[in-house]
Amino acid sequence: MHKTILHLDLDTFYVSVERLINSELRNKPLLVGGVSDRGVVAACSYETRGFGVHSGMPMKMARELCPEAVVIRGNAGTYSKHSDLVTEIIREKVPLFEKSSIDEFYADLSGMDRFFGCYQYASELRKTIIKETGLPISFGLSVNKVVSKVATNEAKPNNQLKIDLGYEKPFLAPLSIRKIPMVGDKTYQILRNLGLRRVKTIQEMPIDLMQRVLGANGTVIWKRANGLDNSPVIPFHERKSISTERTFDRDTIDVVKLRGILIAMAENLAFQLRRGGKLTACIAVKLRYSDFNTYSKQMRIPYTSADHILIPRILELFNNLYNKRLLVRLVGIRFSHLVPGSYQINLFEDTEEALNLYAAMDRIRERYGDKSVLRASGMGAKTIGRMQNPFNGQPPVVLAHRKQ
Repeated sequence: MHKTILHLDLDTFYVSVERLINSELRNKPLLVGGVSDRGVVAACSYETRGFGVHSGMPMKMARELCPEAVVIRGNAGTYSKHSDLVTEIIREKVPLFEKSSIDEFYADLSGMDRFFGCYQYASELRKTIIKETGLPISFGLSVNKVVSKVATNEAKPNNQLKIDLGYEKPFLAPLSIRKIPMVGDKTYQILRNLGLRRVKTIQEMPIDLMQRVLGANGTVIWKRANGLDNSPVIPFHERKSISTERTFDRDTIDVVKLRGILIAMAENLAFQLRRGGKLTACIAVKLRYSDFNTYSKQMRIPYTSADHILIPRILELFNNLYNKRLLVRLVGIRFSHLVPGSYQINLFEDTEEALNLYAAMDRIRERYGDKSVLRASGMGAKTIGRMQNPFNGQPPVVLAHRKQ
């Protein structure tokens, strides 16, 4: 029996939520993201795209391309709330679904044709979401995740598209190679330099030629161009989190030491998020005093995995929580409300320099170890100083800490 995979995507999600809150924003060009010139566009309305604006570009450039656009900072808690509403509707209606990001879902409807008709069922699900949340949503339906995702993008805005069994290759053939999931700017340029423009050309190429050009990625891209994909729908589990904590050999009131440990912890957990392709929207700090009383505070934030956003928030929670008259026995940090997603385009306040810096730092960590790059403010935490030196005697790279 062949599979039937549904892909659902909330159209320009942040923009749609803002318009739901404020109807005066409808049909106006709208940018959501960092409000300063050094910020990055997290989302943009269809009205701005005709000017060349797209997610992930510098806000300054987006404003220059579309000066009449309304710019909004955005609110993580609001977006998370509306995402949860959609998630609950899908959870009630679909036996197996995957939440791949805050605004994107896959569902396995295999076998449901004998009872309902998968396309009809998907159509009714979409109508229910639109009616109960007021948010526009599109879907694609086919035999696998890749073809369904491409179909959704072709159906947008606020529409739906089914690709019948056996028509995967004809559907993909006339599309631009950029429409293939996994083809980013660099890969696109390589393929364009080879004279490739349409998916059909890749379909007609030998797979070993794609392997020689792009290595293992070439094989994956060739299969996707031919509508082949066996990746399963991964069941969604709510509210995953990552955390770390440290118990001291001796209780302490050394604030500099405590801050340094928290900075190092936050920096390491942020790297774990980026390495796993995750974003967090809720952070928490935990303190246990010498009398074993334990306290914690948490804060909702815009979805992010960036040190320079997370660290100041962690220190803010610590300052609100810390009782200077008591010795501290344990400190801990937790990141929760995790969703898969691209850190670059989900930041509401970021810069090109920061994005490039994190990419370079993470490459060093991937090669030499998690603690091969540290902030200077985290180096003073002697309790975390007993780490293996990945540089064979060479000191780790130290970044001067500056206030954000």
